[in-house]
Amino acid sequence: MKKGIHPENYRPVVFKDMSNGDMFLSRSTAKATETVEFEGETYPVIKLEISNTSHPFYTGKSKLVDTAGRVDKFMSRYARSKK
Repeated sequence: MKKGIHPENYRPVVFKDMSNGDMFLSRSTAKATETVEFEGETYPVIKLEISNTSHPFYTGKSKLVDTAGRVDKFMSRYARSKK
């Protein structure tokens, strides 16, 4: 890499998938307030809602979303307010 082209705060950061607890180390300039112990070292941690280890596209597992139940719930809730 060329010297001097990266920001000053470009450092190793652990990204943690909160849905399954998987963690991986990368470099980032993202601000982190918490730290975590990873492979014997302490790093800042960025919490992710989903990553490639938990996303249905990458895992091949899909979740069935009950949209009919949501629609029925919505209709029953707002049908009362129309009256």
